[in-house]
Amino acid sequence: MIAYVTVGSDDIARAKRFYSTFLPALGYELKEGPEGLSYVLPAPPGQSPVLPDFYVKPPFDGRPASAGNGSMVAFEARNQSQVRDLHAAALSAGGSDDGQPGFRASYGPHFYVGYLRDPQGNKIALFSSNSNEPGRDG
Repeated sequence: MIAYVTVGSDDIARAKRFYSTFLPALGYELKEGPEGLSYVLPAPPGQSPVLPDFYVKPPFDGRPASAGNGSMVAFEARNQSQVRDLHAAALSAGGSDDGQPGFRASYGPHFYVGYLRDPQGNKIALFSSNSNEPGRDG
């Protein structure tokens, strides 16, 4: 099980503006500290944490943050409409488009996805694979 994912950022305020436009809608709560941003899924009292956590932090080594070539973090949305809405909101908050929401021929018939780059260049996917919605072929 993946416990957490971390992406680097040289501008935490800008990253907060970007990630706070869609992660709360997916159930994540922000815990902000001097080391950066921690987005966590809430767990009922007395229960184990819901994983994975998502962190946005300056690189520990003090060098500039950079996006990993071939690295991507995907977040699951409730439905296709939420993918579209959150993709648009993230673009308005400083992200850049890396693939408009829609179906992709090489994925399953219900896999609906939009791709973004955060202000630092990290690749983010917002997707839904809700089989109760129309699929690529229908």
